[in-house]
Amino acid sequence: MVEIAPFKGMIYNKEKIKKLDDVMSPPYDIISEPMQNELYNKNEYNFVKLILGKILPDDTDTKNRYTRAKQLFDAWQQQGVLIPSQTPAIFPYKVDYTVNKEKKQMNGFFVLLKLDPEYKTVKAHEKTLAKPKADRLNLMRTCYANLEPIQLMYMDQNDSIRKTMDAAIDTPLIKVKGYDGFTHQLWRLDNPEAVQVILDELEKKILFIADGHHRYQTSINYAAEKREQTGNKDPNAPFNYIMVVLCNMFDSGLSILPTHRFIKMPHGNFDDLGKKLERYFIVEKKLITDTKKDYQKIGKKIMNEIKTEDKHKLALYTKGMYYILTLKDEQVMDVRASDHSKTWRTLDVSILHKLILEELLGVTEKNLEDHVKYTRVDAEAIQQVDEGKYDFSFLINATKIDQLKAIADASEHMPQKSTYFLPKMLSGLVMYKM
Repeated sequence: MVEIAPFKGMIYNKEKIKKLDDVMSPPYDIISEPMQNELYNKNEYNFVKLILGKILPDDTDTKNRYTRAKQLFDAWQQQGVLIPSQTPAIFPYKVDYTVNKEKKQMNGFFVLLKLDPEYKTVKAHEKTLAKPKADRLNLMRTCYANLEPIQLMYMDQNDSIRKTMDAAIDTPLIKVKGYDGFTHQLWRLDNPEAVQVILDELEKKILFIADGHHRYQTSINYAAEKREQTGNKDPNAPFNYIMVVLCNMFDSGLSILPTHRFIKMPHGNFDDLGKKLERYFIVEKKLITDTKKDYQKIGKKIMNEIKTEDKHKLALYTKGMYYILTLKDEQVMDVRASDHSKTWRTLDVSILHKLILEELLGVTEKNLEDHVKYTRVDAEAIQQVDEGKYDFSFLINATKIDQLKAIADASEHMPQKSTYFLPKMLSGLVMYKM
């Protein structure tokens, strides 16, 4: 059974912060160093200082980005910059945005979710890595809070939960333009009857993690740690809950974008890679004739060339040229990945990882973090290779939402970064102080 609870969410005080746009932040895991600097300079109370503080040369085990986040978090509360709501509430959340020239609105809501350590009612589709978990665990230990939400999906074909919320809300509590240029709106819903209807409806659901696998597992680890430290075995202790944004899987405002791969190898000759690829793929070599190097245009052209409904296509980009790769026979995956389901074996991202990264390049789960980096931006996947930052890149098509559900239902895991959901949840709208 899924257990959901309203909570006394902490928000920025509009009396203290005149322009809330200036204190909001993108999620920590998509913030680059230049973006971090820009956010730092934007406003002294920008949320980035809590979720991704700067690392300083004289940092120690007792004085670092995590302890500074704790000091700021406490100070901002004492100064009245951050204030809690007076009653437990659900926080409806809408994002208006444009993707591929199409206007969309994502509908979701902030709520507390009781942790499911055995993943019976909360389904994951990606494995987690050690480094991101250690980072977020340190922040949770010092601040004793969920500063950012993770995103999960539920299935509601009649969209009854959203209809219940929309009938109970009026003027938004917060309306801001995020770093992404999207319009983010937040409401506070504390009507007991409406809240109870939503909680009852969600009891029957299965949830699927869309974004935040590492933070969900980190919260499970943290709860176990707190139980051990405090001896508090109360199943409803605050550390047994995590702040999440829930969205309907059938919401037309949800988008999944592809996540491309950068490859960096310490040594090796890649001149014969094209020949090796012919073992499994029809390989079409294409030269870049655009002397102006309009990376956005080149990226769009490549993505159009690999667009397909019934085949498995991807592109390998290296300096000045690229290869369109079309899988000859997907039955090869039945042999190479016989321990996985049919859905897993027919994912483009699985084909890339199993046949190319593992078999041809020797990149396995053990050394993946050393050799593979990610981007969702087509142009960046090309430009950074041209600039010599990576040896080459792979551009792929997006995973479909029904594939994600099938993988999660089967308790399988896709390769890392198989999905990139849009819109990203804005950080700084509401917090959960345990």
